[in-house]
Amino acid sequence: MTLAKPDTTIVRLPATLLIAALGGFVFYILDLPAAWLSGAMVFVAVATLGGVPTVLPNRLRDALFVLIGISMGAGVRPDVVERIGEWPVSMALLLVVVVCVTLAGYVVLHFGAKWSKETAYFGAIPGALSYVIALASDRGADLPRIASSQSVRLFVLVALLPFAVVSSNGVVEGEGGIVVSSSLREILLGVPVCLAASFAAVKLKVPGGWMTGAFFMSAGLNASGVLTLALPDFVVLPCFVMMGAMIGCRFGNMTLRQFVSVLGASLAAFSAAFLTSIVGAMLVSALVDIPFGQALLAYAPGGLEVMTLLAFMLDLDPAFVAAHQIARFTGMVLLLPLVTGLVLGQRPR
Repeated sequence: MTLAKPDTTIVRLPATLLIAALGGFVFYILDLPAAWLSGAMVFVAVATLGGVPTVLPNRLRDALFVLIGISMGAGVRPDVVERIGEWPVSMALLLVVVVCVTLAGYVVLHFGAKWSKETAYFGAIPGALSYVIALASDRGADLPRIASSQSVRLFVLVALLPFAVVSSNGVVEGEGGIVVSSSLREILLGVPVCLAASFAAVKLKVPGGWMTGAFFMSAGLNASGVLTLALPDFVVLPCFVMMGAMIGCRFGNMTLRQFVSVLGASLAAFSAAFLTSIVGAMLVSALVDIPFGQALLAYAPGGLEVMTLLAFMLDLDPAFVAAHQIARFTGMVLLLPLVTGLVLGQRPR
């Protein structure tokens, strides 16, 4: 008779969360911006590349996105409706920035690092990793390189953006910025409504549905003044830690050797893309008169959930950032097949 093997997740998950919490605490003690998120990410990523088996189950990730979405909605003040008029100009410029960001990364990866045309193209596309991998798999591109390039970009963004935003906007008041409180009645009324919005968003295939559904419902409730919906710190801070752990776990799909082999090219491509985003953010900041850090997060070539969360943590407008990141993601999903055909030609048989 053979004994059944214990579920490895039961062992790996507590270890992952412990490493993440330690990283967040160390960064918090050092008084670094977005400490609980970036500290957890750095420690888990290092542990993962060092061979520690880390994991964050998908169901836990989805629940995490719902809670974070609800929390970020508290950052949308009632005056948000007045600022929607600022968005058309920045939305129009977003298209230009996405094209320039992709082009800058492609030039570095293809002509500088000598990656193949297909691999460089998909490695340079800002975000939407799962969708990019699906398209790249039909083109014979180097999937490990593409995944590595995308993961390195997100890692560096989360590590650097808080410092860039704080240095441009001044000192951040605290994790989450806005101090609001909800009664137990408001939480009991608001959370189920936000959860239903998340389910609806997922069914409708809205980008980042678990988070964006809860976020926009929570934002609507808070902005309208119907109720104040803000989760307590003892719920929010562990969510920041687990989000950091989730990003760090992405490096579990590559070996240390693979990571080192693509690190130079990925960092060079990221630098070109990030500088392009900075130029776009400076332009829209001057045209629309919004904080530079807020525009940078809206244009940054990172994930929707993470960029919106950073806006919330750094006391910027999460609705502005989320709207632009969703527009970028949606536009990419709709246009990438057409653009890929134009750039790379007919799909090989």
